[in-house]
Amino acid sequence: MVRRNDQRRAALVDAAIEVLAREGARGLTFRAVDGEAGVPAGTASNYFANRDELFTQAGARVYERLQPDDDSIPPGKGDRAAYAQLMRELVSRIAAFRTGYLALLELRLEATRRPELRRVLTERVRADVEANVAYHEVSGLPGDATAVKLLILALNWLIVEQLTLPDVFSEAERERLITEAVERIVAAE
Repeated sequence: MVRRNDQRRAALVDAAIEVLAREGARGLTFRAVDGEAGVPAGTASNYFANRDELFTQAGARVYERLQPDDDSIPPGKGDRAAYAQLMRELVSRIAAFRTGYLALLELRLEATRRPELRRVLTERVRADVEANVAYHEVSGLPGDATAVKLLILALNWLIVEQLTLPDVFSEAERERLITEAVERIVAAE
């Protein structure tokens, strides 16, 4: 029987994210999740039918937690400098949820072996890309949908570098690279 205490379920999924970030997909066990959540042994198995369901819900939850508040995204000022500042803030916000992003990397690798997880992540990433393009279209920022997608791809790898090998680029270099990515990818209006 799967339990329905939504608050407990969310705490268990958040614990799964922490376990994924720290121990990888192989370390994601019900016992590890119970320990991370500080609940009695066997609790996670009462909430999730199997590990596949735990992976899938962790994948969905990471994206929920990475979503900005609606009021945290300022309207565009219509120039590349404002765009670069928005991208720097985005990279900082994502990097602040380090364990979530590292867990997401583990989940992406695991999705190559788990069709349901691949489906969930594909839907979430596609929705995220579409939301970014839609925001861009109404924001007054320069560039087009292709520029938005290219920046997503470029900045995702910059975030990976920052979280996994933080000494590859200094903070100043990361800031400059973000500005250069916007300058080179987004056509001047």
